[in-house]
Amino acid sequence: MRQQYLSAMPSPEEFFAIDMRVGTVVHAEPFPEARKPSIKLMIDFGPEIGEKGSSAQLTVHYTPAQLVGRQVVAAVNLGPRRIAGFTSEVLVLGGMLTPTDVVLLSVERPVANGTRIG
Repeated sequence: MRQQYLSAMPSPEEFFAIDMRVGTVVHAEPFPEARKPSIKLMIDFGPEIGEKGSSAQLTVHYTPAQLVGRQVVAAVNLGPRRIAGFTSEVLVLGGMLTPTDVVLLSVERPVANGTRIG
């Protein structure tokens, strides 16, 4: 089993190709049309990237009101996905206690929107 896991690992080059940035949630609303309980987010990633939308399964620990103004970490270059008619442009990152129980990754102190994660 261990050998199988190791062979599926990305190379360092593949990992570093993922562009992870910090952004601030500027709008959040329930997303009842999604198959799994989710929240629609609009996140400001600063002038280089701008505002991007995301559908995130965060309903176990967060309400939309709790997310507005919060800085989050997201992968911004994975390409868009259509989810129940909504275009999710970035993947918000979190620790997954279970497939539906997500705790957001965050920065220790405020940083500029668009700051790279490295």
